[in-house]
Amino acid sequence: MQLSQGKKISILVLVILLIDQAVKIWIKTNMTIGESIPVFGDWFQIYFIENNGMAFGMQFGGSIGKLLLTLFRLVLISLIIYYIRKLIKEGAPVGVLYGVSLILVGAVGNVIDSLFYGMIFSESTFTDTAVIFPQGGGYAPLMFGKVVDMLYFPIIDTTLPKWVPFLGGEQFIFFRPIFNIADSCITIGVAYLLIFKRGYFSSQK
Repeated sequence: MQLSQGKKISILVLVILLIDQAVKIWIKTNMTIGESIPVFGDWFQIYFIENNGMAFGMQFGGSIGKLLLTLFRLVLISLIIYYIRKLIKEGAPVGVLYGVSLILVGAVGNVIDSLFYGMIFSESTFTDTAVIFPQGGGYAPLMFGKVVDMLYFPIIDTTLPKWVPFLGGEQFIFFRPIFNIADSCITIGVAYLLIFKRGYFSSQK
């Protein structure tokens, strides 16, 4: 039986979401904050941190900013779903549909953390792993959960020579941000559309 584009996209989104959430739940219940597991030497690590803000650990104005960011993500998700349905009806290329779908996956993956993780997990600390569905409830109310990040690629981690202006003797790390699978989906989706599908959007103007 031939699957429609809508069903193919739904399956893609669901599979990536399940992977994203499975990894986050495993990290949350098996690692403490700041714990690191080398994967390929020192340049790729599973490094557990949490953040209250946007992708790559950026912050956005405390509790009010956190609430506004979560509400914005919910509105954005609704708009993306509407836009994907519109693209399907217009017969948009498969690459465009999948690129936008990756952005949707990333938005949904991180909003799940923000919406529910505070309610279903105990607090992760530097000494204790989190417990799922703890007695007495979680560490935060609805919409105030923290986003779980774990992918760390310190490809270059060195101390700069003394002769380097201003930064001599300081530690230099490239690439410093720690992110998750959902963040990666957003980045890949946006980059793919900008590089390979710009012509489609230009023609639609």
